[in-house]
Amino acid sequence: MGAQWKAKHKEIAANVKGRIFTKLTKEIMVAARNGADPDMNPRLRLAVEQAKKASMPRETLERAIKKGAGLLDDPVNFEKLTYEGFAPHQVPVIVECLTDNPNRTYSSMRVLFRKGQLGTSGSVAWDFDYLGMIEAVPSSDDADPDLAAIEAGAQDLEPSDEGGTLFLTEPTDLDAVCKALPQYGFTVESAKLGYRPKNPVSLDDAAREEVEAFLDAIDGDDDVQTVYVGLD
Repeated sequence: MGAQWKAKHKEIAANVKGRIFTKLTKEIMVAARNGADPDMNPRLRLAVEQAKKASMPRETLERAIKKGAGLLDDPVNFEKLTYEGFAPHQVPVIVECLTDNPNRTYSSMRVLFRKGQLGTSGSVAWDFDYLGMIEAVPSSDDADPDLAAIEAGAQDLEPSDEGGTLFLTEPTDLDAVCKALPQYGFTVESAKLGYRPKNPVSLDDAAREEVEAFLDAIDGDDDVQTVYVGLD
């Protein structure tokens, strides 16, 4: 029984890692449309950094860049689609997808949202802020998050996990703030553009489990890149 459990555990871990690589590969390919040089392409640079932190094999990373930049014979064009709606208990949700088959993706979203409510464009986006979000950790003992935010050009900040800081920026300032933070004693762990809820919903444990199961099902879809939820 123990050996079987370990084998199953490894299989689940491999599947999760595979899904992460799939999402990262799509992001890299889309970003590389604007150029294959990460130094000249901020979006690609951020995507490459995330892929390296996830231990994506170098060959996979380089192939994704070349494929996205049109340097290989089998280019694939992904379209970005955004869906809005509600999870159970009227929790607002925004789902970002990258897909080579919009009809398939829409059909999947309709099925996945049956336990909630699939809305129209703008139905919940008003309840979120679209921001740059930078996770960073201090690289020196005298690093001051407030000073770093002011000097680097961040709009706001808040504590994050394990002694780090989440710096919030205007979308257009994300790359500039990422480059500036190391000058003020911080190492950038991750950076992305995304949605933050303005009025997150609080739920009891049973309702929260129901919402989390709903979100897990959506996140498991191959076309889904990111799920944003207004949950406290």
